[in-house]
Amino acid sequence: MAKLKICGANRVPGFSALAEAAGEALNHREGEFFLFPGFCDVHVHLREPGFSYKETIRTGTLAAKRGGYTCVCAMPNLNPVPDSLETLKPQLDLIARDAAIRVLPYGAITAGEKGEVLADMAAMAPYVCGFSDDGKGVQDAGLMREAMQTAKGLGKVIAAHCEVNELLRGGYVHDGDYARAHGHRGICSESEWRQIERDLKLADETGCMYHVCHISCGESARLIRDAKKDGVDVTCETGPHYLLLDENDLQEDGRFKMNPPLRSRRDREALLEALCDGTIDMIATDHAPHSAEEKSRGLEKSAFGIVGLETAFPLMYTYLVRQGVISLERLVDLMAVNPRQRFGLPFEGVAVWDLNRETTVDPASFASMGRATPFAGWKVWGEWVETMI
Repeated sequence: MAKLKICGANRVPGFSALAEAAGEALNHREGEFFLFPGFCDVHVHLREPGFSYKETIRTGTLAAKRGGYTCVCAMPNLNPVPDSLETLKPQLDLIARDAAIRVLPYGAITAGEKGEVLADMAAMAPYVCGFSDDGKGVQDAGLMREAMQTAKGLGKVIAAHCEVNELLRGGYVHDGDYARAHGHRGICSESEWRQIERDLKLADETGCMYHVCHISCGESARLIRDAKKDGVDVTCETGPHYLLLDENDLQEDGRFKMNPPLRSRRDREALLEALCDGTIDMIATDHAPHSAEEKSRGLEKSAFGIVGLETAFPLMYTYLVRQGVISLERLVDLMAVNPRQRFGLPFEGVAVWDLNRETTVDPASFASMGRATPFAGWKVWGEWVETMI
């Protein structure tokens, strides 16, 4: 007879009854199982349409399901870029045909993600979770103000990839000790926080629901913390890799290359503090699969991006909850409750885990077509059992 522990019942109305019903399917199993509200990741790249050699809607959502997710939000750096109802439709059709869980796409902020004119946001609004030019920061402040005003009128979130292009200078790892010691071109932290600083002023001015993607440095967290105190309608996310790794962990391997890059130890410590004090609202993986060839070219020439859907929960449980950094209830908020509340998404499904089993992160076992992860070989507690939708 299975022994069940329900986690998050006091955070999701009606979850206890849903979990108990789901638990009936586990009665034939022996062991202790933990039932969580289905997780929600507001920042994933499913690569279809346009880049199915990296990932497909089917493989990406199967990976998400194995990570305990019942909902993901798909970024718009696709071909075609979803910047109108016409260009969004191919993605919607693929989702309807192939998705194993709920997938909600983002619409682009600007046409073609080129940062020149606004996309047809009004036409896409009923079909998208929000708007983003992820992978590119909107450089023109006036255009970003217009986008925020439009999103405000549509009741949608602007989810911003924050990057000042003129500060990138061809970098590909953090502009810190590792870059200098190994002769790499660095990306300064200011390229991130400077645009966040600009956008926070615009969000305050427009009243837009503003969400900052994948913050990686302490100054970004400080700016967002202060803006929240001043009443700005802002939320933010960070990824497991920014909480568990820093530039001291870098290796000359493409699986350590992502954008933004792994920052300094001080930045990582500041992000952990921001996670604990509520400045960081949610954990998102920025799941970004590439082909093996694209990730085999070393730090300088490999494509930016790592996969994370299948490892996020066990990593966060093992190295944050079990280490006493945050509570299990807080992790449920970060991975299931807060993302849905911010983006107005439905609560649905149950993720079932055996937290008493230790496993090893093995990319060869992933459902995702992507294999690049800096956590390969890490020992983690928590084995996925089932995701019930």
